[in-house]
Amino acid sequence: MKTTFKIVLFYCITVVLFNGCAKQNRQGLTLVDGQLSVGVEIGYPPMEYFDIDGKTLIGFDIELVKELAKKLGFEAKFIDTAWEGIMAGLDTGKYDIAINVTILPERQMKYNFTEPYIASTITMAALKTSPLNIAGPENIAGLNVAFQGDTTAQYFTEKLLERGVTFLPFSYDKIINCFDDLLLGRVDLVVTDNLVAYDYAGKESSPFKVVWQEPSDELIGICLKKGNDALTVALNKALDELFADGTLLRISRKIFNSDLVSSVR
Repeated sequence: MKTTFKIVLFYCITVVLFNGCAKQNRQGLTLVDGQLSVGVEIGYPPMEYFDIDGKTLIGFDIELVKELAKKLGFEAKFIDTAWEGIMAGLDTGKYDIAINVTILPERQMKYNFTEPYIASTITMAALKTSPLNIAGPENIAGLNVAFQGDTTAQYFTEKLLERGVTFLPFSYDKIINCFDDLLLGRVDLVVTDNLVAYDYAGKESSPFKVVWQEPSDELIGICLKKGNDALTVALNKALDELFADGTLLRISRKIFNSDLVSSVR
């Protein structure tokens, strides 16, 4: 009996101590281990990728989330996740938020979103040596067209196919593979968002050029599991403060050398 009592007592004390250490409450939010866990597809420059040392995580979204976590009193923990599984990770509670997610009506029916923090547009890039003249999306007929799967670029190309624009679509897991094959001449065009396109094509030494850009904006926000309202409200408040104090503009100018954030407010 004494032995059993000691075991039960030890178990209860352990559970209490573990729960006390595992959860921290700040601003009414309870997050495991005092961390804001973030689902992110590492390998999507200039938004989230490894520095040349192969270890340091850098990019626009990385700096943004670190600032947001600081505002909330937590540390950011980044969890590398393949893009096609990013939403499933939210559903199963693998992480608290997913970043760099385009706000679409069909997604808003299933998930919470913050207010947008940056805008993007569908953009097409080709080699600088390419003779292509793309006056509109219909001009990609007959071409080999690369895009990253399960992104708005894929949705864009699918709509073109539905409209009867015939071309060969090539879906890749990573955006870097799209541009690698463009450089090797295996595809004629890469369809992506302007944030990525200008990172690849904006440098003077780049072998790529932007050949077309959609006029309408896509708004990008932070995605959360449906019903995670307290964290959504807290993130929106923190975003408002980062806009107001100029932090988000500073990050934009650092990463893109231009203001890509002010237009969403």
